Amino acid sequence: MPRLAAGKQRKSAKILFICVGLLGAALIADLLWASSTSSSARSFTYKPAFDWPPPKTSSDSFPLPASSNHSAKVVADKDKKDEFHGRILSKTFADLPGPELKWEKMSEAPVPRLDGAAIQINDELFVFAGYGTIDLVHSHVDIYNFTSNTWGGRFDMPKEMAHSHLGMVTDGRYIYIVTGQYGPQCRGPTAHTFVLDTKTKKWEDMPPLPVPRYAPATQLWRGRLHVMGGSKEDRYTPGVDHWSIAVKDGKVLEKEWRIEMPIPRGGPHRACIVVDDRLYTIGGQEGDFMAKPNSPIFKCSRRNEVVYSDVYMLDDEMKWKVLPPMPKPDSHIEFAWAVVNNSIVIAGGTTDKHPVTKKMILNNEIFQFQLDTLKWSVVGKLPFRVKTTLVGFWDGWLYFTSGQRDRGVDDPTPKKVIGEMWRTKLRFL
Repeated sequence: MPRLAAGKQRKSAKILFICVGLLGAALIADLLWASSTSSSARSFTYKPAFDWPPPKTSSDSFPLPASSNHSAKVVADKDKKDEFHGRILSKTFADLPGPELKWEKMSEAPVPRLDGAAIQINDELFVFAGYGTIDLVHSHVDIYNFTSNTWGGRFDMPKEMAHSHLGMVTDGRYIYIVTGQYGPQCRGPTAHTFVLDTKTKKWEDMPPLPVPRYAPATQLWRGRLHVMGGSKEDRYTPGVDHWSIAVKDGKVLEKEWRIEMPIPRGGPHRACIVVDDRLYTIGGQEGDFMAKPNSPIFKCSRRNEVVYSDVYMLDDEMKWKVLPPMPKPDSHIEFAWAVVNNSIVIAGGTTDKHPVTKKMILNNEIFQFQLDTLKWSVVGKLPFRVKTTLVGFWDGWLYFTSGQRDRGVDDPTPKKVIGEMWRTKLRFL
């Protein structure tokens, strides 16, 4: 009996030892899986869009991004599956289907530009300022002639004038320039305003804006220069302020800016257009890069941004009305528009961040907003995705130049700052 009892004890101990071993193996496997998942998560760390490589010589043409033929449900199901397995979602998930257009490459701009500005007067496109690289900003104007396909007539800007994130509009001869960022990286804004006589190339000062702003929506409406929204002095906080001042033939008729109805939603990088005595603001975002605290060079530091598709209109009642939103959120489009046959055409921009990597996603769609029906559609695709591009329209041709393009057909994140000029015939508008 004692031997039988001892045998039972040894057998119980052996079973216990096996159970403990199995439990330990399971714990080790679980730890290895958690480590793998953590490593995958770390691989999604955001790399700022301002990390620009040195300029390279560009090729004459680029393949057009493929339009998605999948339904929204299929894409949504694929996204869920990828997220569940810890893989990066499709990098082209945000592209919308649209007609492919035939693009022709024209004369390249003298310098590459990001966050520059452009104003079209007849067959000339006046292109202002902008980043060349994150540490280099331009302080001059280049002129492109649509008829001759040539660049020329370069002249300097005033030393006190902002170099990016400008508000700008024309009456057909005079160009009014309002506030913006002064210097490279993420330096502070200036409240200085100017007017340029495009025939004499002479600059004049105007009364400064009450407070500085980054990339405010700017337009001429009913004899007044209107400035609204943009980012506040910290470069991040959305401003909803709206001011106006009376102007005529390049002259300011008042000594101070007048407070107007605040814009319903603040922020920079939106399109602002006047058509048929109505003022429209389209798209934009809340938030932007900020200067890194205590950085002697005001090094840009990433912050959360919210891109939106909102469309507002100001009319006779001086009240903001909400109109149908864009097909998807779109920002960095302040000079990426043209008025064509009672419609507004907008090219490129940025949309919502990638849901996993949180990287900036560029757009390649050409959106059209019909002003009679208030309906949006995608009427074409650009040769590549690009933000802050500068658009003109002449003799049935849609032109765009400059901005920051994508990394390739399968990667919609921003990379190279360009100076290329492209055009396509818009036969269906």
